[in-house]
Amino acid sequence: METHLLELPIPSEDIAFGLMGDFEADTHPNKVSLIAGTYRDENGKPWVLPSVGMAKERLRDENHEYLGIAGSPKFINLAKELIFGSVASGFEDNIGSIQTVSGTSANHLAATFLADRLRPNRVFIPSPTWINHKSIWEATGVTVAEYPYYSSSTKQVDMAGMMDTLDQAEPNDIVVLQACAHNPTGVDLSPSQWRQIADLCHQRMLFVVFDSAYQGFATGDVDGDAWAVRHFTEKVLAFENHPGLCVAQSFSKNFGLYGERVGALHLVLPRNVSVQGARGELMAIVRREYSNPPRFGASIVQKVLGDRGLRVQWEDDLNIMSLRIKNMRRELRRGLEKETQQDWSHVETQIGMFSYTGLTKEQVSRLRHEFHIYLLPSGRISVCGLNEGNIQYVVHAISEITKS
Repeated sequence: METHLLELPIPSEDIAFGLMGDFEADTHPNKVSLIAGTYRDENGKPWVLPSVGMAKERLRDENHEYLGIAGSPKFINLAKELIFGSVASGFEDNIGSIQTVSGTSANHLAATFLADRLRPNRVFIPSPTWINHKSIWEATGVTVAEYPYYSSSTKQVDMAGMMDTLDQAEPNDIVVLQACAHNPTGVDLSPSQWRQIADLCHQRMLFVVFDSAYQGFATGDVDGDAWAVRHFTEKVLAFENHPGLCVAQSFSKNFGLYGERVGALHLVLPRNVSVQGARGELMAIVRREYSNPPRFGASIVQKVLGDRGLRVQWEDDLNIMSLRIKNMRRELRRGLEKETQQDWSHVETQIGMFSYTGLTKEQVSRLRHEFHIYLLPSGRISVCGLNEGNIQYVVHAISEITKS
């Protein structure tokens, strides 16, 4: 008898990881990778944050015992304080938090729990968004709908389309929002727009899932980058008839701990609801899937956030990274406008790690095959891949493939 495993289709390769493999195999001396969402220094090398390096030295003699199912209590409290600030003060019983295997696991745990317990008819995700959002939610069986987020004509948030679509959602439906430095567009909502979305979600009784992957990395301001999360949280805690929200929090980008998989999931419920039962459900999912989270990366974050001197150094590190990205955006814009005589202001006004260039799939293909410059077919570039040594080459290549 033949096994049914022989009938399994071969899945398509992940686009980003496939391109990174192609880049590694490319032997061209001027090749440039603008693919991965990882920070690079001015020499194009991975950068260990000084605060992280100092923390690692202090952890030299630490043990490697298992953490509990929910993770390190001290790490969890520091992560909660970082994302919520003083907003959560006095509402400890309404916020349940667990440590996760970075942001992907946090998103997955939220989706698995909410699909089973909230039982929404639909989950609304941005179009475009991080590629994993759709696959994570599709795996739960919940119907995935998309709301327009980005207007290619204005290169701004499609606020009207977003509001109109979310206004069609039903009570207990879920809305996925990116807290800051939107991936892949680099275009964020203004405080005024965030307030409109928060009001609509409250009126329509929608449960919000925030994906917070770039706090502090986006602008260098950890409090400013958490503004939307804190505003929505205040709204949830102010009313007894609000469905609630959760935050999937990653420390990959803002600590440069990409391979350590450090994250947290925070569930916020209205003030008349205790969160302990829900937290217990999340812990049961964790126990089934991976028992407990990794220790070392969380110990680094815990050491940095829990030490005043290291915390100050970390905030300096964030400013160094965000400033270099801003400088590269400015140089890219100036170079492109000089070479092409076209408006590239959107490259500079977008924030965070990524830029939605507006390049077509055909132009992206030409960049790869003619100039050995690699980026996603959507035209998204990782600005971190630019430096003084390659930016003029990239400018020249883009000017060549955008000529009429």
